[in-house]
Amino acid sequence: MSEQPVQQTAPTSGAVQVAVSTTFDVPGYTITQYRGACYGLVVRSMGLAKGIGASFKALAGGEVSQYTRLLEDSRRHALDRMMENCQALGANAVVGMRFDSSEIGQQLTEIVAYGTAVVVVPAS
Repeated sequence: MSEQPVQQTAPTSGAVQVAVSTTFDVPGYTITQYRGACYGLVVRSMGLAKGIGASFKALAGGEVSQYTRLLEDSRRHALDRMMENCQALGANAVVGMRFDSSEIGQQLTEIVAYGTAVVVVPAS
């Protein structure tokens, strides 16, 4: 069973659509060219004031909304950068998209969105 791809518009491209799929195909389309790996990378820091507030919230238990918002924004930013990289490679879709994250030191978080840039056309 394959997922439906999420249709996204890269922020700098206006009318150009980039299909993003976590599967290795785009339902309803045929892959005609593989353009290689594409990615979007973001490194973020919570900042001192928000970090202190989040630390107190973590002590109380439950969801730490400051971190949730930071990670949601970071993932969206990484996804937008990946779509821009896809277009720079001359592709119009990304298949096999994944997110990864890691810590750099104790204050920085790296978020990367990556996949394979492909050219797709509607299936006949």
